[in-house]
Amino acid sequence: MNLLLELNFKQKNATRFFTVLGGFLIFLLIKDNAKLSLALGAVLALMLKNPTFVYALVNTIPRDVVAGHRFIQMNIFILLMERRKWSMARIFQETCKKHPEKTCFLIDDRRMTFQDVEDYTNKIGGYFKDKGFRKGDCIALLMEGRPEYPAVWLGLSKIGVITALINSNLRRDTLIHSLKVANSKAIIVGTELVDVLKEVIDNEDLKTLPIYQFSDEEQRTNDNLVIMKGAVDLTGDLKYQKSENLSIYINENKPKDKLMYIYTSGTTGLPKAAVITNQRYLFMSTATYHMVAITPNDVIYNALPLYHTAGGVVGVGMAFIHGSTIALRKKFSVSQFWKDCIKYKATCAQYIGELCRYLLTAPSKPEDTQHQLRLMYGNGLREQIWSQFTTRFNIPNIAELYGSTEGNSNLANVSNQVGAIGFIPMPIRHLTHLQVVRVDEETGEPIRNAKGFCVRCNPGETGLLIGRIDARNALTTYNGYADRGASEKKLLHNVFKKGDVFFNSGDMLVGDLLNYYYFKDRTGDTFRWRGENVSTQEVEGIITSVIGLQDCVVYGVEIPHVEGKAGMAAIEDPDRKIDFQHLSVGIRASLPTYARPLFVRVMDQIPRTSTFKMKKRDLMLEGFDMEKFKDPLYYLNSDGIYRPITKQQFEALKNGTAGL
Repeated sequence: MNLLLELNFKQKNATRFFTVLGGFLIFLLIKDNAKLSLALGAVLALMLKNPTFVYALVNTIPRDVVAGHRFIQMNIFILLMERRKWSMARIFQETCKKHPEKTCFLIDDRRMTFQDVEDYTNKIGGYFKDKGFRKGDCIALLMEGRPEYPAVWLGLSKIGVITALINSNLRRDTLIHSLKVANSKAIIVGTELVDVLKEVIDNEDLKTLPIYQFSDEEQRTNDNLVIMKGAVDLTGDLKYQKSENLSIYINENKPKDKLMYIYTSGTTGLPKAAVITNQRYLFMSTATYHMVAITPNDVIYNALPLYHTAGGVVGVGMAFIHGSTIALRKKFSVSQFWKDCIKYKATCAQYIGELCRYLLTAPSKPEDTQHQLRLMYGNGLREQIWSQFTTRFNIPNIAELYGSTEGNSNLANVSNQVGAIGFIPMPIRHLTHLQVVRVDEETGEPIRNAKGFCVRCNPGETGLLIGRIDARNALTTYNGYADRGASEKKLLHNVFKKGDVFFNSGDMLVGDLLNYYYFKDRTGDTFRWRGENVSTQEVEGIITSVIGLQDCVVYGVEIPHVEGKAGMAAIEDPDRKIDFQHLSVGIRASLPTYARPLFVRVMDQIPRTSTFKMKKRDLMLEGFDMEKFKDPLYYLNSDGIYRPITKQQFEALKNGTAGL
């Protein structure tokens, strides 16, 4: 990463030359005014003394003016919606009225207009109202991506019911936890995930919950369709449900009412249910819409999961709030990505870093550049492949976004700066609610000065991104998680003055002279793999329960040429009693693919601190390099079984030819 941290000789002198030239031209205009001339002289003296600041300011003015204009547009729209006290359901009503016959969703060969969505959501809301569900109740949604997915939660929101968007990759204990933590009063399950639900439904806290099974037309024409025992055939019932006008219920919903729960692993423990209010959903969608310059005429290709913020909020929200058309795909496909973009005549597409890497590893095809995309937006496109990706696939604009589902620390790179996750305008860098502060690399805790306050980072210093909390503004509010205890853990108090409160993003960033910021790493017990956050504590708990060993530590390790960090489990087993066949089966049964450790390191003793805490940092630095340690190392093979890593596998990992 080549950051601009200081000016070279040529840049400094060129800046001074143009400063003097500009000052001289201004002097010619004001030379008859002694006071103005003296003021000009003072300003010029300061500028000549600080050429770095002048260089940075001049080079960022165009960027900051464009971003500032978009930022104002965004805030005006949000303030207007808040003043009208419109919920998401109310906003969608207005969107539908503007163009009822316009296409809202495309998938395969299906087309759903805005009026189709409005009618379907009215049926959903009316149906569950008749079943006795009321404002404040929560229903869990476990279903693969399709147009009905967002239509279900939007319909439920019309009667004030909160939807818990369950990650369809979750299994067993993690799934049980996610259903329970949201206090779900019912479950809507897609036919394709019935078997997954059957594994957990006998749990004491779940077995009394009503289950509504959704099936699409393709599934209903399948002779093998079976409705789960005790479940209600939701699709069948909806055929007889009238599209009821729910305005009387919609008008009772307010911007700060809970809309949904989106699950995030956060920095510790099992998945947490992040609270998404109507206001929060509006902000995340509208901020993206304005900052990356999307229009109602855009067709946006969205192959991302709809239970995540990326696909379900900053993707679907472009249709629900602003009237763009969204082309969906149930699951991302490398071979179909560009074909779909061509088929749907997409003008924009969403990405995550892993998606881009997968596309790059595919053989070149004519479809690579036959699309009409003018923009791709998302998060996680790293500097190493950025230019290669845009060049090969002829992408004119990349908008890299940064933010967390539950947090208020949001950045956007809307100027095609390679590798940057965003920027803070130069004139307000110390005034904005976002700041990067120095931290202890070992503990991840902010470093305090003699007065007990945090210290801002200078360009080139890696620090922790934090965001000041102010509930009066959608930009700075923090709704936290369904679990209040988990919410409090993300807060920092007395940061720059007594009484202030900041959100701790858990992410380490580094900035340059132009105030562009670049992602470095995550603090705490989470790492990112396959575009997902992996909670080390969750994985540690699973492994410990499978093999019955008390001492196990999980962490992420870097692999050359691969995005994110792969999981590694270090297990203390001096007697070498681990049954790797049993361990492999247990991990496959309990963890989604992205959370399964790629490596298992067997150790005689895990290093500990003087207070008996297991030390991850030293292990992380050693990674999977067998030349740095002599402990047995096992590798997760394509058949799901852990076996001793071979020299060939080790070399393939180092050279980037392992097919990860």
